[in-house]
Amino acid sequence: MGKTSLKVGVLGAAGRMGQSVCSAVMQGESMELVAAVDLTSGDAEVNSGGVPLTTEISDFFKAEADVVVDFTVAESSRSNLPLLAEEGIDVVVGTSGLTEQDFRSFEEIFDQSSCLIVPNFAIGAVLMMHFAAIASPWFNTAEIIEYHHNQKVDAPSGTALATAERMHAASDQWENDPTVKENVPGARGAKLEEISIHAVRMQGMVAHQEVILGSTGQTLTIRHDSTDRESFMPGVVLSIRGIGALPNGLTIGIEKLLGIE
Repeated sequence: MGKTSLKVGVLGAAGRMGQSVCSAVMQGESMELVAAVDLTSGDAEVNSGGVPLTTEISDFFKAEADVVVDFTVAESSRSNLPLLAEEGIDVVVGTSGLTEQDFRSFEEIFDQSSCLIVPNFAIGAVLMMHFAAIASPWFNTAEIIEYHHNQKVDAPSGTALATAERMHAASDQWENDPTVKENVPGARGAKLEEISIHAVRMQGMVAHQEVILGSTGQTLTIRHDSTDRESFMPGVVLSIRGIGALPNGLTIGIEKLLGIE
């Protein structure tokens, strides 16, 4: 790139994850926080190393950001990612609730830069999904239980959906659910193909997931726990540093950056 450091902007900088990203960028090597933007909370207190918190997306352009990290909400991403794509800025997206239609749109508009959407930045969680896919051909029943704090607005989580999709891609030999009657609707969870997903929302949780696979006489449980939001920061930093090597367009997940694609 010919620069001594990456110029990084954070969108959603006043949120809990946004503030953690600002700190991680300031502490990271070969990175510089050049813009901290939150479209709804310009008066919030944010430790951004002297970089002012603003409410204008154009501040990323003025600061000549190389990469913007987006931790907002889906509606905000839909509005603001096209503006960043138009300026040719690489974007790392941690926003949840985006749809397949959103993915198709981002794939089309990021023709001069890269958009990396990450269902989960915790490297252990990414490995959990990878291991679940590897194990899937050897089992014929499976269920996913994901646990999050009770401020999370969507369910199931993007990580749970991504896990089920990868497991289904790895095997199509899942047995049908034998349940005939749910005494309470939804008792068997949401279904993605034949894999049930159960979402727990509770005080005291951060982000946790277990995948339970079963076959005759045995079960295998693969579980990951994030007990602090700092667990996501190594994956965020990896994404910021690695996105420049990705092709233009859309990439889902950090597997390619970890070499486990």
